[in-house]
Amino acid sequence: MASSAEDDDGSGSLIEHLVELRTRLLRAIAGLGIALLALLPFANRLYGWFARPLLEKLPEGAHLIAVEVASPFFAPLKLALFAALLLTMPWLLYQAWAFVAPGLYRREKRLALPLLVSAVLLFYIGCAFAFFLVLPAVFGFLTAITPDGVAMMTDINAYLNFVLVIFLAFGISFELPVALVILVLLGWVTPAQLREWRGYAVVGVFIVAAVITPPDVVSQLMLAIPMCLLYEAGIIAARLLAPKTEDAAEDGAAGDA
Repeated sequence: MASSAEDDDGSGSLIEHLVELRTRLLRAIAGLGIALLALLPFANRLYGWFARPLLEKLPEGAHLIAVEVASPFFAPLKLALFAALLLTMPWLLYQAWAFVAPGLYRREKRLALPLLVSAVLLFYIGCAFAFFLVLPAVFGFLTAITPDGVAMMTDINAYLNFVLVIFLAFGISFELPVALVILVLLGWVTPAQLREWRGYAVVGVFIVAAVITPPDVVSQLMLAIPMCLLYEAGIIAARLLAPKTEDAAEDGAAGDA
């Protein structure tokens, strides 16, 4: 009888979790859908604003083109969906947080929420940095080296894919401090080790920048330099959040000496 009651409690708890998960997913999808419907009427205007970094660098008379028949419809729609994802990211992450938070300890909640907020802000900062600083510099460089007699008229879908890759590359790369703090909190590394590995990290950053950015020096440097600075910021943040780990590592090193 007791075993049956325990099984009933377990199955009931599982069903409650599944119902809660379904509720959170429906709320997340609803928020995303509302944002998308709100942006759809402005999709073409949004794409025009999105194309400004390239259009402002093109010679007079040059413009974007649509190679595929359906590109004028699908490119703005794709951009509207991406913009809706950006706008609703806090709401989507809140739904994920509301689902997992009841199972966390108080200390885990106290650390997880600031990390979550920091991750969202850093992603936004990375996208803004890419749009307002990196893209104008990259397109200025590319238009400057365009051979004589060649008209640079990019397909609207190709341009959108290019810019979205840049956005994701910079947005994710700017999460480096959060990733370092999480590694320290998990006990996988210490701030002292991160400082010791600084040289290797710089080399790795430049390799990553060369791989995920377009094949030009401008975008590679504009990603690598902020990532190096963010690596240092991650060390400082990790040291502040886990001073005992650092102290223990230094004491252990002193004892070995």
